[in-house]
Amino acid sequence: MKRLIAFAAVLLTAVTMMAKTETVPAPGNRLYLTFSDEGGVATYSVTYDDVLVLTASRLGFEADFGDFTKGLTMGQSKMQFHDATIYIKGGGKRTQNGVRYTVPFTNAKGLEMKVIFEMTSNSIAYRYEIPRPKADNPKCGVIRREVSSFNFPEGTSTFLCPQIGPMTGWERTKPSYEEDYKADAPMTVKSQFGQGYTFPCLFKTPLSSPEGDTKASPRGGSKGVLWVLVSEIGVDGSYVGSHLSDYNAETGYTIAFPQAGENNGNGTPFAGISLPYATPWRTIIVGASLKPIVEASSISFPLKNKYDPTTEYKPGRYTWSWLVWQDESINYDDQVQFIDLAAKMGFEYCLVDNWWDQRIGRDKIEELSKYAQSKGVSLMLWYNSNGYENDAPQTPRDCMSTAIARDREMAWMQKIGVKGIKVDFFGGDKQQTMQLYEDILFDANRYGLQVIFHGCTVPRGWRSMYPNYVASEAVLASENVYFSEGHAKSEAFELCMHPFIRNAMEPMDWGGTIMNKYLSRDNKSRHRRYTTDIFEMAAAITTKTTVQCIAMQPNNLEELPQFELDFLKEVPTVWHETRFLDGYPGKYVVLARRNGDNWYVAGLNAEPQAKTLTVKMEEWAGQTMSYYVDDPKAGPQLRQLKFDKKGQAKVTIQPNGGVILK
Repeated sequence: MKRLIAFAAVLLTAVTMMAKTETVPAPGNRLYLTFSDEGGVATYSVTYDDVLVLTASRLGFEADFGDFTKGLTMGQSKMQFHDATIYIKGGGKRTQNGVRYTVPFTNAKGLEMKVIFEMTSNSIAYRYEIPRPKADNPKCGVIRREVSSFNFPEGTSTFLCPQIGPMTGWERTKPSYEEDYKADAPMTVKSQFGQGYTFPCLFKTPLSSPEGDTKASPRGGSKGVLWVLVSEIGVDGSYVGSHLSDYNAETGYTIAFPQAGENNGNGTPFAGISLPYATPWRTIIVGASLKPIVEASSISFPLKNKYDPTTEYKPGRYTWSWLVWQDESINYDDQVQFIDLAAKMGFEYCLVDNWWDQRIGRDKIEELSKYAQSKGVSLMLWYNSNGYENDAPQTPRDCMSTAIARDREMAWMQKIGVKGIKVDFFGGDKQQTMQLYEDILFDANRYGLQVIFHGCTVPRGWRSMYPNYVASEAVLASENVYFSEGHAKSEAFELCMHPFIRNAMEPMDWGGTIMNKYLSRDNKSRHRRYTTDIFEMAAAITTKTTVQCIAMQPNNLEELPQFELDFLKEVPTVWHETRFLDGYPGKYVVLARRNGDNWYVAGLNAEPQAKTLTVKMEEWAGQTMSYYVDDPKAGPQLRQLKFDKKGQAKVTIQPNGGVILK
């Protein structure tokens, strides 16, 4: 890899008698990071294309063995170039230029922490490395809080989801990361429940750096619109899951630990660690457009698999009776219908939801699994994670909460040919719950089971850490389209939001490409679906997970046009490359995704008027592509669309509608 001499030459260090400040570049010399110990406080700031992205933001933590929030002295930083290899689940990899800066700080008692910054051309990830003291004690400790913060310039607008209080909501199952996003909100607006915001968090900076701010950039000020996605990755059973505090005018947003009342009050909100220790990564993706955020490949490179897979985990599609037919469908005969539906569509899986142990019974589940396998379909089974975390009554309960129970249950599933589990209703973000997630994943891998989590926290780099991890819900998902007409009306807004935030970071089990016109078994009663068929089909592409729910109903086989059925039979779930083509959070999105040698373009529109856009795909120059489009009068259509010699063609996306090109 070529190293530009200018890259290293731009290191700017300003040392005074009391403080040290250093400014360093990322590969490409567009992203700059400044770190300092001014006033005995560790801070960092970020610029991109000469625009201030983050003003001085705090670094450090407070532990029972030492205070690393004040009285700090910065030592000599070290720089190391490396190639960051990013592996894509399902196949493919990329290599990016990366650089690591190790910045040591010593507190007033002579104890050391190191801040490790990993940078690519569009991203920064940082964490704390905590050595064991020279006296060899303590060997363990408790981190009580972090002061890690993200301090954005005045005028920044936000796209955030609020954190809710513990043991609230239905059967005291919250927080479950299923609240409403707000788009284009000012930072000064308090979160809905007074508990801050859940990761990931999207921000849009002002058009220019503050006038007269000489620290805005090492190369002077200029104007520009910047997008920033903030999150965390690498969280496992050795730490807590965090979120962002409410905005503070002086410090910005600060890392917040779990609430004391989570997990029914059991366990502490602190992180118990063994020294030496390295914390999870705090992550920042920056772009002059939304492209690096939606494509988001650079954010995974500091992570590695924590164990090897015991089998080859197959991607695929699954049918799911519960979304529309609900609890009454959890019986043997109805599940046979959805197995048959999966077989006719060529889908790989069928998910049997809650209460199966009581409504079908274990002996009949064994029989059902054999029947499914005879049709070329594998079962996935639903489980309640409890435990003691909340009051969710659905069974099977107490099968996933202890190692002994899991071992017995998973051995049985392996014996009867079950290939995956969906585990629901977790209790919060405390360390013991992070341990439960990791334990379920590790034990499931021993028995060749893939895992989907629902009623859960957001995943934090887990696709790169656990080979049998599939996806998490952690979003106001498709079941709410069933429960409420209001949510059905907002489905387009939600699915035009997630490619930029929730699904940009990690796989998302939205829970269904819904093809019924009405949210009912007879497809005539209750409220209707407000999105078009093409919207739902396109959402199977814009929503990213390797095991995707295609929430068809048996009646759809007779009701849908053949071209829709044909598309759903072959839609991939593994994408080897993603390109952001156009969009704005909550309004519309157009993505191109590649499976092997085949490109698909999918667009969604949540705005009240039709949107005409130019799609640019050089690979399709001069070619005629299949064009799935909504006609305002004739309904869903399969047409042909010719791309010009430059690889451009115009498409129109109707309100609550979609387009697909392939």
